[in-house]
Amino acid sequence: MNEALRLLRQTAADPPASSRPPPHFIKHFSRAAAAARLRSPTSSPAAAARTAGAPLPSAMQKVRLKWVKNRGLDHLIERTTSIRASCLLLDHLARLPAAAPVPARSLAGLQKPLGLTVPVLRFLRRHPTLFAEVPHPRFPSLPSFSLTSASHTLLARLADASSRDAHLRLARLLLLTRSRSLPLASVLPLRFDLGLPYNFAAAFPSSHPGIFAVANNRISLLSASGLPDDIAVSALQRRNAAAIDAATYRALSRPPSSSSAPLAFPMRFPRGYGSMKKVKAWMDEFHRLPYISPYDDASGIDPDSDIYEKRNIGLLHELLGLTVHKMVRRNAIRLLREELGLPHKFTRLFTRYPGVFYLSLKCKTTTVVLREGYERGKLVEQHPLAAVRDKVHYVMRTGVLYRGKGLSKLVLDEDDADEEGALDGEEEFQGEGMDEDADVECFGMEIMDDDGPADDEDDEGNSDG
Repeated sequence: MNEALRLLRQTAADPPASSRPPPHFIKHFSRAAAAARLRSPTSSPAAAARTAGAPLPSAMQKVRLKWVKNRGLDHLIERTTSIRASCLLLDHLARLPAAAPVPARSLAGLQKPLGLTVPVLRFLRRHPTLFAEVPHPRFPSLPSFSLTSASHTLLARLADASSRDAHLRLARLLLLTRSRSLPLASVLPLRFDLGLPYNFAAAFPSSHPGIFAVANNRISLLSASGLPDDIAVSALQRRNAAAIDAATYRALSRPPSSSSAPLAFPMRFPRGYGSMKKVKAWMDEFHRLPYISPYDDASGIDPDSDIYEKRNIGLLHELLGLTVHKMVRRNAIRLLREELGLPHKFTRLFTRYPGVFYLSLKCKTTTVVLREGYERGKLVEQHPLAAVRDKVHYVMRTGVLYRGKGLSKLVLDEDDADEEGALDGEEEFQGEGMDEDADVECFGMEIMDDDGPADDEDDEGNSDG
């Protein structure tokens, strides 16, 4: 009995040669099956990743590039850091009772959250046009400060410029997340970058009750019905909307890396990198991958695939585009990593694509800049809030140059755009120095990855005082 069962199983597993199809028949049908798979609509990597969630073959050959220092962008980061510290100090002092001046020692703990490389007392004394040093009513020898008349004028303008579309930037940030909600502790470090008012957690739910809600120290987006129709359209899609709608067959047949092809990331490589054949071939393969909007659901895509990496590049591109100055600190992005679906070592995305991002180590922290946001040292698309902050820097520079006589030299009219250029030295940014002449190879500095020691732990959650 056992011998008969064994013979039956062997016959079923290994049919006789007479019943097998000939070799040319098997070869013909295997080729036909392969051709059918190529013709099927789910044969593309994006479709296969969305439907089956199978891992994609990593065919894109990545090029390892050296980090290149950009003096022009580093100068802008230092400038923005000073403006950030001044604006946050102005907000902090404006919320305190105005009956008595504020002692400097009560502000000493804000040095690290503000990102200052000098003590707070030295920073306050360096800008007398914003912060007036007055004697304390009870302790005359105690350094104390109050706001000047120029500070009150700038605070009113900052509040007016911030109230225009700050809720739209916050709504887009929440739409980028998986749950459409974020902890308040994760949004606070981005308050200056997004141009949010200091009381946004209470002001937005009351002014937009059907859109925002705050519960359990989390701010959520309830509905996007009262927001513009393009609220969930990325900046890259809005910029190329006309090209996509009116695209001809010849334009669509061009390589996606060409400037005339729609939905191609603008690339501004450091000097010498853009002409390398390996880099060109790599970027051609990168742009041939399908573009996935950062507002779309990407849960069905393999996180280890090249398509998901391009989705992450598009998400970080959109996040930096939401900021006023097109730059953000790496620590602030780390707080959003899980909600945005970014990998643990997301810093490699910045160093791997230096044509899109610039990673800087200035001001004792790590800052990411969107390269396409600046041209010759100026913002390509300047927000009204950025123009008012430029006025803050103009007032700061006037105090540095003229000290006690700075208030008499100020011109705070609405159309005095040339005043800051005369004081700030725009001659530093003449020519194409931002991405060509200002790039210098720097081999002595090291960009630490996310699993290394944290060199920029600023505790930015307390930056609002």
